[in-house]
Amino acid sequence: METNETQENKTHSKANNSLMGEKVVLVPYMRDHVHKYHRWMQDPELLSATGSEPLSLDEEYQMHLSWTNDPNKHTFIVLDKNLIEGSFIPGNPHTEAMVGDVNIYMNDHSDLNLAEIEIMIAESQCRGKGLGEESVLLMMEFTRKNYNIQTFRAKIGESNKASLKLFGKLGFVETSYSPVFKEVTLELSMQET
Repeated sequence: METNETQENKTHSKANNSLMGEKVVLVPYMRDHVHKYHRWMQDPELLSATGSEPLSLDEEYQMHLSWTNDPNKHTFIVLDKNLIEGSFIPGNPHTEAMVGDVNIYMNDHSDLNLAEIEIMIAESQCRGKGLGEESVLLMMEFTRKNYNIQTFRAKIGESNKASLKLFGKLGFVETSYSPVFKEVTLELSMQET
């Protein structure tokens, strides 16, 4: 059983991680990011692509707090390195360079080595540049190293061709289709044989 101190340590360590790639920097989802994130999530196309419902700004701040404190979820904001003003400074939210987010959910209690992964590149001018691909790869490596996740699952709306193509390129294979939700489930096992 986790103590409050253990929970606080996990939350604290979540807040201190930044992941550096060639094109992106993944930074923890900070309160300073919420306003821009909320603006993105008012776009009907993004809501449809992500299967999300619009929230008020207050609800978005509450959601941020919930995500930050949940040990089974991890969110990074995707920063485009080319948009960072000056040098990257750890702990600085660099909202000027925000282009999307990448999430991991570790909610399958029957398989503790499985996690669901999501990516959103919200800024349309930043799509098709490999930022999503690099973000997913960084998140998968981070999750394998820190949480021993061996299988990744992505649930993608059938109309989100860009995400289906991205995850297919990364080796994910279709495992199921939900006609009710019009959603494809893809998985990638990283277990060594």
